[in-house]
Amino acid sequence: MKQIGLNFIVRPSGIKETLISGESPAKNVRRIALAKARDVAKRFPKGIVVGADTIVVLRNRILGKPRGREGAERMLRSLSGKSHDVFTGFAIVDAGSGAFVSRAVRTRVWFRRLSNEEISGYVASGSPLDKAGAYGIQDDFGAVFVERISGCFYNVVGFPLARFHRALQEFTTNLE
Repeated sequence: MKQIGLNFIVRPSGIKETLISGESPAKNVRRIALAKARDVAKRFPKGIVVGADTIVVLRNRILGKPRGREGAERMLRSLSGKSHDVFTGFAIVDAGSGAFVSRAVRTRVWFRRLSNEEISGYVASGSPLDKAGAYGIQDDFGAVFVERISGCFYNVVGFPLARFHRALQEFTTNLE
């Protein structure tokens, strides 16, 4: 958000990121992002609140954050040499009125084949343990795992800036 000139404060929500099976990935991330934004918005009498959530989907299977090192290694082995989708949902809520907008953005990512040594080395760094799909494209190792992407790079990082910026402009214009 700093990249697009916004001043902001971070306030974590108390929302549990619960995925609902049978719900599309896009709907899951939009729902969770909106729940997070509404949870924080109720703490303030006015202001714009943003919530977001990101998941990785491999062959119709949602990969959230890994449970420990073994879970991260399993996820990375499953992604090795394949393509997957990254979905990020974001929600914008006006704390004063309760008005909101939510969107989901999808980006396709192709991983090259990863060696066991690369996977264990990356997991040992601790970096993938708090990331959906057990990798960060912005990380040193995570960056070299990716052969190419189709869609928004910033979405894979975890927040689709261009799409958010347009939605925020429309939202705030409609509030006036």
